[in-house]
Amino acid sequence: MASDSIVIIPTYNEKENIENIIRKVFSLSDVFHILIVDDGSPDGTADIVKHLQNEYEGLLHILERKGKLGLGTAYIEGFKWVLNRGYEYIFEMDADFSHNPVDLSRLRMACVDGADLAIGSRYIKGVNVVNWPMSRVLMSYFASVYVRFVTGINIQDATAGFKCYRRIVLETIPLDKIKFIGYAFQIEMKFTAIKFGFNVVEVPIIFTDRTEGTSKMSTKIFREAFLGVIQIKLSSFFRDYSRTKIEARSLKN
Repeated sequence: MASDSIVIIPTYNEKENIENIIRKVFSLSDVFHILIVDDGSPDGTADIVKHLQNEYEGLLHILERKGKLGLGTAYIEGFKWVLNRGYEYIFEMDADFSHNPVDLSRLRMACVDGADLAIGSRYIKGVNVVNWPMSRVLMSYFASVYVRFVTGINIQDATAGFKCYRRIVLETIPLDKIKFIGYAFQIEMKFTAIKFGFNVVEVPIIFTDRTEGTSKMSTKIFREAFLGVIQIKLSSFFRDYSRTKIEARSLKN
């Protein structure tokens, strides 16, 4: 079944969640394809996906990588794979149901209605997080405050990983120059999209912490994000954010 929309889901040891999240996405009234980018999960996540490909032929795809190479590189590899196909709307989503697949349609509609990048935001209408300890809620919330202060971008949920891009955004951003691989990757992609002049909107969602599997958050990832924000801002002074050549090529095609 054809679709203009594809959901990229990076995985590492998600055997408890992967089949359920795939089936939930395919149960939606809107048609979405799925690309799993698996980082050599030793728990057999990729084997589950490959078994389901027999059931969802042409709808479910997988890229297998050798080892845990990081969230950012998983998405970059996924973006490049997708851009070689005809998808117009490209989504980022976690495998653990912290992002509700039902909200995919709302993110897509925001892009249909004029957004270039739609962000599933935990903080656009208060704090909408379920099952997180208060310490983590505060850390996440004030991380976004810190990002806004340093970078100047007006995004309430700067570290959000539930997003829908129109393909022109990913065609424009020089993906090979995206530096960070942890949660700073999410900040860098939003910042870069805004610097290129794209219309970025936030769509309110409710974020529910995983009930199965293990969180990938670590002190190292948080430190990369904290220091990375300063590097992202400083690097921006030396980059060209002109879209002229990109848009000319798009119009020619």
